[in-house]
Amino acid sequence: MELLLDLHPDAYPLEGFRRRQLLDWVYGQGAGTFDAMTNLPAATRQELEHTYLLNPFRLIETVRSADGSVKYLFTLQDGRQMEAVYMPYLDRKTICVSTMVGCPARCAFCATGAMGFGRNLTPGEIVGQVLAVAGGEDIAPREIRNLVFMGMGEAMLNYDNTMLAARILLHPDALGMSKRRVTLSTVGIAKGIRRLAAEDDLGIKLAISLHAPDEETRKRIIPTGQVNSIEEIMSAAREYQDVTGRRITMEYTMLRGINDHLWQAELLAELLRGLVSHVNLIPMNPWPGSDFESSTEEQIQAFYDLLEARGVDVSVRRSRGRDAGAACGQLALKRPNAHSGGAA
Repeated sequence: MELLLDLHPDAYPLEGFRRRQLLDWVYGQGAGTFDAMTNLPAATRQELEHTYLLNPFRLIETVRSADGSVKYLFTLQDGRQMEAVYMPYLDRKTICVSTMVGCPARCAFCATGAMGFGRNLTPGEIVGQVLAVAGGEDIAPREIRNLVFMGMGEAMLNYDNTMLAARILLHPDALGMSKRRVTLSTVGIAKGIRRLAAEDDLGIKLAISLHAPDEETRKRIIPTGQVNSIEEIMSAAREYQDVTGRRITMEYTMLRGINDHLWQAELLAELLRGLVSHVNLIPMNPWPGSDFESSTEEQIQAFYDLLEARGVDVSVRRSRGRDAGAACGQLALKRPNAHSGGAA
């Protein structure tokens, strides 16, 4: 049975007014069942029920944090599990969505990397996270205005499905999100960065999880560094900026004694020279079984101060939901076989 959310809004079933009603039920009101679509004829609802699956998930669990953020653990129809995070701020509501079950990038400090790779998510399974979170928080789906593809998985290695999900989210008949408020994060897949630059009709923002400015350190903590060198990543980033004119965010997880030396801050500043960018320094969110620790507050401040003194636009991004296990993969990692289809 086909997942309705996998379809681009222009490809939805029904015609004319009825099609617009269906889209409004799905994206405007977040209807969880076809029976809830009361202004559609009963026969139409029955046909839709027999043809399409509306809900990508068979179980949704939540863990709420004292800071207001909420971790969502989704069990997909095949039993695999993945996560999303809802982060309410005073001026916006943001959702961090996953693009995969697990992740093949296997970053050494990341809980998702410890899971290994399960499978790619479909466009509807990506979009469905937004609708499910909106329903769980009792808000209209179109109230979600900020979205980041920064959850479980490497979006550039699930490129086609992620791009279709982005187009659905941006479509005025779906959630109508602003492209300026949607960000895709990559560990540094140069080919994907160049492909994104060529998506003229998309215009979403790019974040690169660099995490180290020198090859030796980066290859130690990010295995994909063996394939995509820093030189290749920065070349793709500059091409992206030349084509799009958009600022690039550099994500940098602070790991104690690994990538937080001041000589690395100097090297990072040099690496970014001439690029319009913003650096997010991210204290590592610890998880059981990790061999890494977050840098101390003093070292983070020293790293920040040096970058700022070198003219780098920089900030420290504090993790939300630490008490809810909000680092990607922490909840699913606790469930045996969650990535392989054996989760209950």
